[in-house]
Amino acid sequence: MRVDLFDFDLPEDRIALRPASPRDSARMLVVQPGEALSDQALQDKGVLDLPDFLRPGDVLVSNDTRVLPAQLFGTRGEARVGVTLHKRVDAKRWHAFVKNAKRLKVGDRVVFSQNLSAIVEDKLPDGPIAFLFECEGPVEAALMEAGTMPLPPYIASKRPADEQDQQDYQTVFARKQGSVAAPTAGLHFTDRLLAALDARGVERVTVTLHVGAGTFLPVKAQDTLEHKMHSEWGEVTPEVAGKLNAVKARGGRIVCVGTTSLRLIESAADETGVIHPFKAETDIFITPGYRFRAVDVLMTNFHLPKSTLFMLVSAFSGLETMKAAYAHAIAQGYRFYSYGDASLLFRYESQP
Repeated sequence: MRVDLFDFDLPEDRIALRPASPRDSARMLVVQPGEALSDQALQDKGVLDLPDFLRPGDVLVSNDTRVLPAQLFGTRGEARVGVTLHKRVDAKRWHAFVKNAKRLKVGDRVVFSQNLSAIVEDKLPDGPIAFLFECEGPVEAALMEAGTMPLPPYIASKRPADEQDQQDYQTVFARKQGSVAAPTAGLHFTDRLLAALDARGVERVTVTLHVGAGTFLPVKAQDTLEHKMHSEWGEVTPEVAGKLNAVKARGGRIVCVGTTSLRLIESAADETGVIHPFKAETDIFITPGYRFRAVDVLMTNFHLPKSTLFMLVSAFSGLETMKAAYAHAIAQGYRFYSYGDASLLFRYESQP
């Protein structure tokens, strides 16, 4: 499909620079697509209304990844170097995006703090730098001292990360370190909302998908067939796979919190809809025409024009439906992107 089919105009003032406070006070646009555009239902609700749209016996799937302070600023000689870690390779090696990467050569040393430096091991295709870190103990521990929260570029270009982001850019589900970007739909959840979901009879499970900085990379191709999706590591445990299959067998729905959870569940599901244990990289790229295997409902934030994530939600609820939903959200003053409001999407009814 042509990438420009997924374009839309978004005013700059719709980009949220801080989250709603409290988190669960964010707005939520409910999208229930019909067979034709005229039949679609758009409802302006709030995140706290989520339990009203779920049924007893449904299961909520959230991502328990924890964001690392993966933004680093260092020096190579007299030159300042800005680094955003992208993907963990092993205990001491990471791939990273670097501003002015052309200035770095293989063998260069970049110093980030007294206890953390890195050697350029390779310059990879499409731009990333392969670093070998020099530090005592795990790199992740050193990042706690030397790194800052890796805010998305559309926020970082307007303000620097601060102490408040240490809390704001972490979900209530966060347990397993490894992401360099937040699974942002999860940012809306609070203990109060989780208690309401429990009271409604909605089951809850967690999966792990470590989000890479590649999630923010623009789609440069003119056709979706030419775009190479970044890969991310994920895990669905045997216990979670079994529970999800049991929910589906008794008629319950799988409700994913965020596109990261959805991409992982769809990666773990076979063509019959059975979900299997999964522990590997996934580069699944979902565009209109994809037949969803397992996921029934998706809660997600509002995404960038021409992004892989807007393509995903267009596959889930229909391209024309999502264009209309986003036009409505813009007109009604919804807040967009990582710190913005939420949408609750139901799968297009023609899906099996």
